[in-house]
Amino acid sequence: MVDRISNLYWLSEAQMDRLRPYFPKSRGRVRVDDRRVLSGIIFINRNGLRWCDAPSEYGPQKTLYNRWKRWSDMGVFARIMMGLAEQAPDNTTISIDATYLKAHRTASSLGLKRGRGRLIGQTKGGMNTKLHAVTDDSGRPVRFFITAGQVSDYTGAAALMNALPEADWLLADRGYDAHWV
Repeated sequence: MVDRISNLYWLSEAQMDRLRPYFPKSRGRVRVDDRRVLSGIIFINRNGLRWCDAPSEYGPQKTLYNRWKRWSDMGVFARIMMGLAEQAPDNTTISIDATYLKAHRTASSLGLKRGRGRLIGQTKGGMNTKLHAVTDDSGRPVRFFITAGQVSDYTGAAALMNALPEADWLLADRGYDAHWV
């Protein structure tokens, strides 16, 4: 019998110490263990699982989903990414690239929300979104931009170019090979 616990992802105490300043203040009741819940959220997202497939070691799946949803809406995860990226940046060389994120087949039927469309596109492989990212020399994120899946890399590059930090080198693949870049 395979030990399932050994395959699970757990944040270390040192990692939690770096993340705690970005957590919202607890109101009223004591929050469920942040380390267990965040480890579960990372495990689900990293493995592309549904919330109902969360291993029981991370606690109730509804708790994982509710924390992810509430903190996403509050911008907590965005603040964590920006805060960690700003700590001792190494901008000698920065890199830009894009990757596809698979969208659920029902995502496009959600329509418009608050006046702007969902960033989901129809491609041969199904529905997806494209995440454009700029990273520093250590691979830490500097900037992100999201487009529908079928959008050219030039669109992401154009959106990110104005906000790039000073750097000696910019690494990119052929998708960004244009004279204006």
